[in-house]
Amino acid sequence: MQPRKFGKNGPDVSVIGQGTWYLDSGDRKAAVAALRRGIETGMTHIDTAEMYGDAEPVIADAIAGLSREKLFLVSKVLPSNASRRGTITACERSLKRLQTDYLDCYLLHWRGSYPFEETVAAFEDLVAAGKIRSWGVSNFDSDDLDELLDVAGEGRIACNQVLYHLQERAIEHAVIPWCEKHGVAVVAYSPFGHNDFPSARSKGGEVLQGIADAHRATVRQVALAFLTRAPSVLAIPKASSTEHAAENAAAGDLKLSATDIAALDKAFPRGPKPRGLPML
Repeated sequence: MQPRKFGKNGPDVSVIGQGTWYLDSGDRKAAVAALRRGIETGMTHIDTAEMYGDAEPVIADAIAGLSREKLFLVSKVLPSNASRRGTITACERSLKRLQTDYLDCYLLHWRGSYPFEETVAAFEDLVAAGKIRSWGVSNFDSDDLDELLDVAGEGRIACNQVLYHLQERAIEHAVIPWCEKHGVAVVAYSPFGHNDFPSARSKGGEVLQGIADAHRATVRQVALAFLTRAPSVLAIPKASSTEHAAENAAAGDLKLSATDIAALDKAFPRGPKPRGLPML
């Protein structure tokens, strides 16, 4: 599994990690097995959130007995809980549900009504207490990041987790350049889209399949390799089975050629910059 720096001052983590949104909606035993398989294949970066139902307890089951230092756990606070006291309380609740002493990164899930000063102060309190090792945000556009930077200062924002897949490339306009300038990791959520992965019968699907065949890979592995072609970008696909977890992990070692990237760029154009940042 290819390692990648998690922000300017962060550790190396697996370029392909594991998302857990809706993880609790299926068979719990299968979900635990998929997470375990993912960890075994090098996907030690596991992302969750207090909003994700019982995903945190499922992760707790999956990581039980494993070396905590070899894992990179991320969770998120809801904007409605992101006051100074509320953020700390929410983090402590997530730690209890995950059955761990600390998070490697803790994120504000999206921008809410609480001033950034309150949430940032809470994040820094949690860092000082050893309950989190870094903090970041999710679903932030470049103008939001500018405002946050004015409050936090350079080098404090570890990552920005955003929607990014072949058919939704809006973050390439301003978010990725901003994050690269300021040493902030970009984490792509829903990298296969939300129930809208390109059909094999579509023109884009045909391009994907041709590249996959040339590399003896799968179309989803090609998609992940394309999305993580920039050194600042990591991806967190969800896997519902051990087979899917192994398939996702193998994308971490897939290298696309310049010709491959150009073909995918043409097949899935990023389009004009939207007025607002897309999110799920």
